[in-house]
Amino acid sequence: MIGLDLGSRFIKIVQMNDSTITDFRIFDTIDFYRRYSDPGEKSLKINLNQLGFGRNENVVATGYGKVTVQLEGVVHLPEIQAHVRGAVFQTGLADFTLIDIGGQDTKIIQVRGSRAVDFMTNDRCAASSGRYLENMAAVLGLSLEELSLYSLDPVELNSTCAIFGETEIIAKIVEGYSVNELAAGINYSLYRRFAAMLDRLGSDIIVLAGGVAHNQAIGNIISKETASQVVSLKEPQLNGAIGCCTYGEELFANLLSSD
Repeated sequence: MIGLDLGSRFIKIVQMNDSTITDFRIFDTIDFYRRYSDPGEKSLKINLNQLGFGRNENVVATGYGKVTVQLEGVVHLPEIQAHVRGAVFQTGLADFTLIDIGGQDTKIIQVRGSRAVDFMTNDRCAASSGRYLENMAAVLGLSLEELSLYSLDPVELNSTCAIFGETEIIAKIVEGYSVNELAAGINYSLYRRFAAMLDRLGSDIIVLAGGVAHNQAIGNIISKETASQVVSLKEPQLNGAIGCCTYGEELFANLLSSD
């Protein structure tokens, strides 16, 4: 079974067999589309053999680009469902709030009985996404791993725009704030972008997914500000693709049993 999550920044591909991850790949989205898209058809044709997977694998796809995928027998799964399934599979939990911070948006999903009962998405501005952290880290000359270390003594950042945020950071540097304070301020600034949604859909247990879940400062800030237990997934960036796999295994098992 192949799970395919076509994200805005990265393409995640997971192979599972009997609920066990046997292989995975992560590609830069732009590079992936350049290599595998068909300009004449404006579509994405995937050769599983070329990617190192078996040609006869069943495929379930989710993400921004799922409707452009051209692959015989591919099943399309809504993003919310894919991410909830992935988080339930990885944690074994049934009741929690899932925060998925991707390259271009943040999704807050309230899960009860292993199903999404409510959700909110902030996708209007890059300041609510991993792209914001990438840009701000570049301004400070830090890697994302270094940026993720800081959550204490944050400088207050007021800009609600990723572009103007860069100007504000430069101004704070001129004012003499340390890199540690600025990095913490950037992480807090991202948290404030989705704090109102979390207030509405929060739970005693919060599960972090998406590439930004690797930022330990975000988890520390959420835990401090909400007093909730924060659970980190083993494979947060692969969560949507894992959810596709679990859905596909269940779907095709049911189809076989009904024949």
